Amino acid sequence: MPTSVALRGATPADADTVAKIWHRGWQDGHLGNVPDELVRIRTRESFWERAAQRVGDTTVALVDGEVAGFVMVVGDEVEQVYVSSDHRGSGVAGTLLAEAERLVSANGQAHAWLAVAPGNARARRFYERCGWVDEGAFENRVPGPDGPISVPCRRYVKPVARPLPQLGD
Repeated sequence: MPTSVALRGATPADADTVAKIWHRGWQDGHLGNVPDELVRIRTRESFWERAAQRVGDTTVALVDGEVAGFVMVVGDEVEQVYVSSDHRGSGVAGTLLAEAERLVSANGQAHAWLAVAPGNARARRFYERCGWVDEGAFENRVPGPDGPISVPCRRYVKPVARPLPQLGD
């Protein structure tokens, strides 16, 4: 039976839980799939710092009142989608991805996109099941302490419904 999921904007009080989910999930999907240079800067502390800084871009999924996952959306990009290991396979990820698509549309965009490490097969299968299309390889430039780090990625895209203009717009 699918889990009942509630969504809301993240608050500063959610940052610690978001960081825990992000850190564990990032390790699951990225270790062995991204350059060592990126792994070195993705310290445990870096997830806590970034989670606190990104509260305004974050939507959390709640199951029984507890944060079970989150998504970060900026403009047309779905930057992060993570679900705690306790809630994988429960429908939380699909709910979060659908919300991300809605947010991209609400941002006035016709298409959403996201980057996936080529070796992250679980994530790639999930996005494809949700109707996302692999548009091919690209180099994602991630800020690093000594300049950008080039990270090989796959670009996934999906059309999203644009909101209709309001009367008087």
